[in-house]
Amino acid sequence: MAVAPSSPSFVLSGQVARLWQSLPPRRRTQFVLLTVVMVVASIAEVFSIGAVLPFLGVLIDPQSVFEHRYAQPLIQALDLREARGLLLPLTVAFSLAALFAGAMRLLLLFLTTRLSFAAGADLSIEAYRRTLHQPYAIHAGRNSSQVISTIMGKTSMVIYGVLVPLVTLAGSLFLLCMILATLVLIDPRVALGSFFGFGLIYGLVVGLTRRRLAANSAHISREQGNVLKALQEGMGGIRDILLDGSQATYCRIYQAADLQLRRAQGNNVFIGASPRFGTEALGMVLIAALAYWLARDSATIAGAIPVLGALALGAQRLLPVLQQCYVSWASIKGSQASLEDTLALLEQPMPPVAEGLAEGESLPFQQSIELRQLSFQYQLDSAPVLQGLDLAIRRGERLGIIGSTGSGKSTLLDIVMGLLRPTAGALLVDGQEISDGCLAAWQRHIAHVPQAIYLADTSIAENVAFGVPKARIDMARVRDAIRQAQLTEMVEALPGQYEAFVGERGVKLSGGQRQRIGIARALYKQADVIVFDEATSALDNETERAVMESIGRLSPDLTILLIAHRLSTLQDCDRIIELKDGAVVASGTYESMVLARQA
Repeated sequence: MAVAPSSPSFVLSGQVARLWQSLPPRRRTQFVLLTVVMVVASIAEVFSIGAVLPFLGVLIDPQSVFEHRYAQPLIQALDLREARGLLLPLTVAFSLAALFAGAMRLLLLFLTTRLSFAAGADLSIEAYRRTLHQPYAIHAGRNSSQVISTIMGKTSMVIYGVLVPLVTLAGSLFLLCMILATLVLIDPRVALGSFFGFGLIYGLVVGLTRRRLAANSAHISREQGNVLKALQEGMGGIRDILLDGSQATYCRIYQAADLQLRRAQGNNVFIGASPRFGTEALGMVLIAALAYWLARDSATIAGAIPVLGALALGAQRLLPVLQQCYVSWASIKGSQASLEDTLALLEQPMPPVAEGLAEGESLPFQQSIELRQLSFQYQLDSAPVLQGLDLAIRRGERLGIIGSTGSGKSTLLDIVMGLLRPTAGALLVDGQEISDGCLAAWQRHIAHVPQAIYLADTSIAENVAFGVPKARIDMARVRDAIRQAQLTEMVEALPGQYEAFVGERGVKLSGGQRQRIGIARALYKQADVIVFDEATSALDNETERAVMESIGRLSPDLTILLIAHRLSTLQDCDRIIELKDGAVVASGTYESMVLARQA
């Protein structure tokens, strides 16, 4: 009967296939080569088991071994004259077989661990790369805690819980077949009986635990994101928490998520480890029964000991391998939800220009930006934010935009910056429509100064040249940008000057200084369009005037778009438009807009 698409085994096998396709070709080749090492290690393990039979035989009844037809080539090669002469070579052979098998297991462990973690790093980097290339609309609709949790935590779970166990499972299954084949050669009935007996035990355990493992997997995947969300909210709102004394509330939120996460992880560890103790006890009973049976069937107890020793060694190898197979399966099953979340990031589509952005074609901007019959809505069933909007912006113009909250101001600028795509109409630059093919080229013309400037806990120079590797920062451009933003005096008075650290999110700077760093960042980019999205709304009047003076002194060749709530903030603009319900309801100079409001 075909497996239903909704069955867990079908889903898991499909996930493993998707994970394999997500690996770089180089890693896939390395995993294939790793299987060769597994084969050699398995053969070495079989030799170490097979070598115990003649070794025990020569200890107990050397004459029988000396007369055995398989021993004759060795006897002739070493020119042995008596049975006891076999003791040394067989001892050396057994020791070498054991040492070689141990060395191969150690090598296999090293290669498996090294390759699995290297592959995990590839997956994490690829998930991060694809996430950064997603459109702004995707990021706006996501919970950042869940994304960060997947890239940081769940990719690690894929390493520990899927990649390493998968490789271990493959090696264990091959080794299991080799050990079983060796034991069958020694005594088929005992070997097959032992295998099916132990296999039945593990099969029952799998049937009893797979639903619980799947449930734990979902808990772990969900609560990892909730734990990170609780941490981000607690640390991000630390001022209000300290003022309100609400530490206990956030501790309870964190504890609720963390406790469920730890409990699910602990349950999975117990489910994976618990069958071992039962099977080990049953294995001891089985070996005792075999000893009794073989002793009764053999002419002497000495004749049973070599076979019993080989079977005991085989069982000693067989049980850990079976346990390894089960633990690997349990680990993969317990990480299934995290694997699915990771695969979702790895399978995010990449934009056509994602590879080699710097090599894209240039897009000239010499005349104007035009929005033609432009409309936008966030959801198909939601009200339009912009509708039928026509607007032309000349190169070098300073355009102010005002309007009440929800009028579409920020959405309009997001469309101009290419962060959102219009649902109808078009955005044109010098008459050329901005499509996916030229979007990156257009965005190279634009710099953005938001209301809340993101500042990394690095130096002033690195924050101004944001996104540029430190070794490639042009300090002359940094100083020029700082000068134009009127920050030179402040920066050069700091210990370390341009290398002074600003603190996490710029905590060591004032609000006005942070905004001017944002302006300097825009200037360093040498963009010819600068967008100020309510960049001064959180500042006091005096600081706002100082920042607006800095903006006013910028080069007249720059095209500047400013959003503000207060009309007075935009008095130096060439033109001001007012938005209401997604449409332009007024347009004119600052003076005409003031008169219109007074009328």
